[in-house]
Amino acid sequence: MGKLYDSIDDDLAQWISEQKLFFVASAPLAAEGHVNCSPKGLDCLRVLGPRTVAYIDLTGSGAETIAHLRENGRVVFMFCAFDGPPKIVRLYGRGEAVTPDDPRWNTLAAQLPTLPGARSIIRVEVDRISDSCGYGVPKYTHTEDRRTLTNWAEKKDPAEIAEYQREKNTTSIDGLPALGGD
Repeated sequence: MGKLYDSIDDDLAQWISEQKLFFVASAPLAAEGHVNCSPKGLDCLRVLGPRTVAYIDLTGSGAETIAHLRENGRVVFMFCAFDGPPKIVRLYGRGEAVTPDDPRWNTLAAQLPTLPGARSIIRVEVDRISDSCGYGVPKYTHTEDRRTLTNWAEKKDPAEIAEYQREKNTTSIDGLPALGGD
């Protein structure tokens, strides 16, 4: 039976930190717009407070989450236990993408791991915390993180990453402004 939490307490924060994978879902306001769900790994997320979480958002081929947050702020994170007792936790909230040119970047970045290719920090104020059984989630064993994305970023200089972001990350697939796309 699922339950609601008033906040992310120490036990829940510990459980979240032990998950090797989580999913981020967001959507535009337009009914014909595309819902997005992205898997995240690389130990990029931290619980910053009882109702605040953030993760390092790496340069990738799209920028849907950034665009959706800019438009409406709505986001949900889902964590699944792939080992140990079954459990699913969802964190619903309002988020923002904090970019390196934002004065808050250094303070937030100091609380998160340093990963090459970081283009934003997704910071979320959580307004609903719930769990569910997870009985249908299969068990998996984590063997290692994939380093393809970070290896790619390490081979690029800042100008090359900025150019890639201009080419691939300024708008969402629905044409919403994303990274630097005003």
